[in-house]
Amino acid sequence: MNATALLHEIDVSADWVGVRLVRETTTNHHLRDGHPQAHGRDTTWGAMVEVSVQGNLSYCATTQVTPAGIRQAAAQAHDQAKSVLLRTHTVPERPPATGQYLSPVAQPWREVSTKELTEILVKICHTLKINDEIVCTKASLAATELETWFVSTNGADLYQQQHYFSNHFAATAQVGTEVQTRSDHGMLARCYQGGLEWLLTDDLWERVQRIGEQALELVRAENCPEMRTHLVLAPDQMLLQIHESVGHPLELDRILGDERNYAGWSFVSVSDFGHLQYGSPLMNITFDPTVPGEFASYAVDDTGLPASREYLIQDGILRRGLGGYESQIRTGVAGVACGRACSWNRPPIDRMANLNLEPGMGNFNEVISDIEQGIYMKSNRSWSIDDYRRKFQFGCEYARLIENGQLTKTFKNPNYRGLSSDFWRNLVRLGGLETWEMYGSPYCGKGEPNQAIRVGHGSPVAVFANVEVFGGG
Repeated sequence: MNATALLHEIDVSADWVGVRLVRETTTNHHLRDGHPQAHGRDTTWGAMVEVSVQGNLSYCATTQVTPAGIRQAAAQAHDQAKSVLLRTHTVPERPPATGQYLSPVAQPWREVSTKELTEILVKICHTLKINDEIVCTKASLAATELETWFVSTNGADLYQQQHYFSNHFAATAQVGTEVQTRSDHGMLARCYQGGLEWLLTDDLWERVQRIGEQALELVRAENCPEMRTHLVLAPDQMLLQIHESVGHPLELDRILGDERNYAGWSFVSVSDFGHLQYGSPLMNITFDPTVPGEFASYAVDDTGLPASREYLIQDGILRRGLGGYESQIRTGVAGVACGRACSWNRPPIDRMANLNLEPGMGNFNEVISDIEQGIYMKSNRSWSIDDYRRKFQFGCEYARLIENGQLTKTFKNPNYRGLSSDFWRNLVRLGGLETWEMYGSPYCGKGEPNQAIRVGHGSPVAVFANVEVFGGG
C-alpha cells in the first residue's frame, strides 16, 4: 500500500495533513472440554485523515482506502476544522516520524496448521482434567497481525508491523455446591508480542498440570481470613494493581477532565507532578514501549512521537504524566509517547502502553523470609475502583498463608482493599529480576466512542504492609 501516493491526492488548504492506514487481522481458536467452540478470522482495514487549520485539529475516518475516499475524508476534516472550534489551544505540526518497527517473532503461528493448533488446545483441556471433580476446562488462543502506515505533509513516513499473541486456559472444579476456577495467571493475562513461542514454552505442561491441581485445592480450601497483614502480590496480580491505581490516574487527559463522563477523573492534579510522594522510595514505575515481546511495544506512537523509556514515578515521587503530544501542550507537564488509537476509525488519545514496576533484590523465598504472618495472592479475578482512582477493592483466584517466612495453607476467595497512595506508600519490599514477569491485557477501555487497547505490565513480586484482606464468595 502506497500511503504517500494517497497523501499526495489530498488538496485542501491546511497547515498540516496526516494519513494513518491500519490493517488488522485476528485469528481465534476457543475450546471447551476439548471440543471446539469457535474458530474464526476477521480483518479490519481503513484510514484516518487528520487536518490542522490554524492550530485547530480535525479528523475523518474512511473505509474507502482509495484516492477518491481519502480526498473526501480530507475535505470533510478540513471543513470541520474551519467551522468548529474543536480546541482551545494551538496544535503545532506533529513530529515527522520515519522508519519502521517489526515485532520480534521466533515461531510464526502461521507455520502451524489449524489442526495442529487445535490438537494442542485439546491436549491442554484433557491435561487440566485431573479427575471428575474438574467439571469444565477451557483453552484458547488469539493471534493478531497489525500493520500501520503513517505519512504527513511535514515528512512523516512510518511503517509498523506488530504481531500479538495471547493464550488462556482454565479449570473449574466442583464439590457439592462449591465451585472454584483457577486459570493460567488470570483471564487473558498471557498477552505478548511474538508468536507461538509464548504458548509452547518449556514449562507449558507443568503449568497446565499445576492449574488443574490448584483448582482442586481451591474447591476444598477455607475462605481467606479477614485481617490487616502483610500482602504479597504475584506479578500477575500486580498487572491489575499497576493498571488501575497507577496507570489510569496518571493519564493527563483524565486529569484535565476529558474522561469524567465515561470513566471518571483522577485524584492526581496537574500541580502534583514533580513533588507528590505517590509511593514508598522503593516505587519506580517506568513507561517503556521498547521492551522486546511486551504487549504494547512500538517505536512511535500514533501522533508521531518516538517511544522511549521514561520514569513516571521515581523513588516514590511523581515525575511524568501519561500524556501525549497534545496533553503535554495543554498542561505543560512532561509526558511520554502515548498518543494511541485502537484502530483506523479512532483518533489517538492518552493511553497506557507498557507500564512496569522496576525490580528490587532477592528471590521469592528471600522476599517472604522475614514475614511472620501474611497472605500471598495470585491472578486477578475481580476489580472495583472509584471514579477518582482512589479507593479500590480487588479479588484474586488463589492465595496462600505465609507463616514464619513459609507458604502454608491455601485460601479461596481472597480479596484486599485500600487507598491508592496509602497502599503504594506501604510498599516495603520488591523481589529481584528473577521474580519479574510481564503480562498484558487486550481490553483496556477508555474514550467516547470507546477504544479497547492493548497494554503491557511487568512487575516483580511485591510486599505491602498493613493491608486489609478478607474472604467471601
